[in-house]
Amino acid sequence: MNWHEFIENRNRFFWLLHIGGWVGFGLVHYLGSLLHDLRDLFTWVVFLSAYAGAVLSYPLRYIYQKAWNLTPLKIALVIIVASYCAGLTWQVVKNVTYWEIYKHGFRPDFWLYYTQQALWSFYIMLSWSGLYFGIKYYQMLQQEKQKVLRANNMADQAQLKMLRYQLNPHFLFNTLNAISTLILIDDNKTANGMVTRLSEFLRYSLDMDPMKKVTLTKEVEALSLYLDIEKVRFEDRLQIRYEVQNNCKDALVPSMILQPIVENSIKHAIGVMESKGVIAIKVSRFANDLQLEVSDNGPGAEIVDGNLHRESGVGLVNTRERLSTLYGENYSLVASDNIPSGVKISIRIPYQQK
Repeated sequence: MNWHEFIENRNRFFWLLHIGGWVGFGLVHYLGSLLHDLRDLFTWVVFLSAYAGAVLSYPLRYIYQKAWNLTPLKIALVIIVASYCAGLTWQVVKNVTYWEIYKHGFRPDFWLYYTQQALWSFYIMLSWSGLYFGIKYYQMLQQEKQKVLRANNMADQAQLKMLRYQLNPHFLFNTLNAISTLILIDDNKTANGMVTRLSEFLRYSLDMDPMKKVTLTKEVEALSLYLDIEKVRFEDRLQIRYEVQNNCKDALVPSMILQPIVENSIKHAIGVMESKGVIAIKVSRFANDLQLEVSDNGPGAEIVDGNLHRESGVGLVNTRERLSTLYGENYSLVASDNIPSGVKISIRIPYQQK
């Protein structure tokens, strides 16, 4: 059991602080006694005093547990009364111990002398009570914080799944429409191959948890499945170029992060071109960042402040929201003009490996 698990166990943590606190109290009083010319017998007085304090303060834990749900004013009243009663009893025990052991049976003339210095003992018990409530409130706040973090994490997972799976209906529509066209022209062999590739791509997409990251190699493999399907639709009109640095192949990226960007290029560039269209995918490392670029040689688009003016669909919007959920502010997604023509989408994320 590590320290974090030990702290989370309230009962163990209470006994650690309770025993440790009273041992420390006894040690401080023993060291203080060394400054005075006291007999060795006083060590027993210090020990019994600390032991009595530990025993008498322990029931306060159960009293405060019963009073936990009361109003703040009633809780304060319970703390004062309980601390005073415990402190008064403790002081009587300390005085009896001191007089009976250290003073060899000395007894005061009046019984109220047994309560001498009870105010000091009350302060000690009040301090114990304050620490008890302070630590208990801290533990409660930590638990609430963990609950909020778990709730946010679950919300992020749900959001990421929603964002990623929003892309599938659009892609499925285009692909099924292409398969239907192939069947109508009796190109069943090509249609069957397209169905097979579609099945493999969807299986990969559904099996991959959107909260987890995959290596760039796997991401490129998944992208190739998608592009194989699109090549059937566009034939020679679609050409793909890869430029991936060797030191980036094991880098971790969000699963299915490139597909919607490439799909945008196909829709707005390749889909409107009559001549050969080219989509270039470039991945490189710069210091502690991973740079991903997807560019095309299409007619281009209006770009305002690094964003596509046509950005009204789910492609780049979802990609940006996924990156924001996964990396906070430690990412960038910028659209720019490609040279000599077309659009280039640049993504910067932290360079991570398994």
